[in-house]
This record gives sequence, structure tokens and C-alpha cells, in this order.
Amino acid sequence: MPGTPFETVALKDINLTVEEGEFLGLIGHTGSGKSTLVQHINGLLKPTTGRVIVKGLDLTQKETNMRKVREKVGLIFQYPEHQLFEETVFKDVAFGPKNLGLSEEEINRRVKEALLTVGIDYDSVKDRSPFELSGGQMRRVAIAGVLAMHPEILILDEPTAGLDPKGRAEILGQIQNLRKKYRLTIILVSHSMEDIARLTDRIAVMHKGSVIFTGSPREIFVKADTLQRIGLGIPQITELMIKLKEKGQKVRPDVLTLDEAEKEIINILRGNKNA
Repeated sequence: MPGTPFETVALKDINLTVEEGEFLGLIGHTGSGKSTLVQHINGLLKPTTGRVIVKGLDLTQKETNMRKVREKVGLIFQYPEHQLFEETVFKDVAFGPKNLGLSEEEINRRVKEALLTVGIDYDSVKDRSPFELSGGQMRRVAIAGVLAMHPEILILDEPTAGLDPKGRAEILGQIQNLRKKYRLTIILVSHSMEDIARLTDRIAVMHKGSVIFTGSPREIFVKADTLQRIGLGIPQITELMIKLKEKGQKVRPDVLTLDEAEKEIINILRGNKNA
């Protein structure tokens, strides 16, 4: 509500480019503007000032065909199963392709392909109500509905929220497979620093509505003090390496994975043994 006493600035001074085929992680404490930012990328929200350009289309121009934009950009919200609404799994996944005006044959092909991609057996679930499925299955069906649109850019806003460890691992594994299979550009919003460190090429850190810095996971997570000051953590394994270094151990502080940590700790043990 600009120009009124209720005016609130949600995003400010953001200049961010996401390259084609990139896997970008978006992190920030609750209320930092992450969800607001990603909803600008498919035109759900429009900025009061500035421009948003997606695949050459300026979303701030009135003449821009938003249908074309939403064909290119798939947005999966937190708790995507809340996006389900049709009577059967088939109808739900087919909803997007149907609105594109595709032939029945192409719709059927896309629905089968999308369900297979997320690990759902087409024949056993196509005629079932999506609300009869387990929570993890519902989430995968919701993701299939977005994939059936064949987006070039996939945005995931906390896609594993509320899932058990097995469900989280399945969803994240499928996201990795999707990227390899379709060479998608992916933006992942997550509070899990471990997931962000393991999956992404680059990270953008948000604070109070602004992107305060970007960099590779290694570049970002060595800034532990800065991240903690704005209410963020770092991967537990990175935190362990930083503490070992502070105690005089010869380890790299930018370790992100268990495999890397194992090598560092073996080197410490070997060094102590030789001494």
C-alpha cells in the first residue's frame, strides 16, 4: 500500500541474475523476503519499481503475455500438496497441460512422463483421489503437475518442509534427477544449510528484503560469524571443521560434505601418529 501509513517495503535494492542451467540456493531468516522474491519470477507479484526479466520477457510490461511466462517458470510452494484440488491424480497432473490447449495424446504422454519422473506408478494411482495418498506421494503428485508443464525454470520454496528424513531424501533426490534429465534452471529456497551446501552451485543470502551477498557454497559458509549475526547457521560439518581449526588443527574451514570431513580428520590422525 505505497503512499499510505500502512506502506511496507518487502524488497529493496535487489540486483540478481540467475544464469541458464544454474542451481541457485536462496537463504535468509524468516521474513527476509525469500518467498516474496521468487513470486516475482513468474509474475504472481509485480514490483512497484524496477524490472523483472525472465528469458527475455519483461514481466513489468503490460503487454507481456503472462501465460508464456508461466509456461517457462514452474513454482512449487511450501507444502505443495495444498495445490492439489482435482478428483483424480490424472486430472490434477493434466490440469496445466490441458490449459495449454494440448492434444489429448500429448496430455496423456506428459502426465505419464511427469508421474514416472517423480517416482509414482501411473497405472496404480491415475484414477485415485490425490487425497487418498500418503503425504510424500501427494507432494510428488503436486510436483508432477508442475513438471507436466515442461518448465525451463523450476522454483522450489521449502519443498521438503514437514517431511520425515526418508521423504526429504526422496524429494531432494528427485530434484537432482530433474536437473540432470531436463537441464533445468533451479532456484531452491530452504532453511536447511546442509541441503543448500550439497545441492547448489551458488547461494544468494537475503536479509531485511535485500540480497546482501552471493557466492559459491564454500565462499558463503566460511562467513560463519556474518551468517550467525543475521540469524542463519552453517552446515554442521562446516561448523565442526571451523571449531577444529580454532583449536589449532590443520583442517580446511570450507568443508561442506562428510566425505571431505573424513579426509581432513584422517589427515589429522595421521599427522598425530607421525608426531
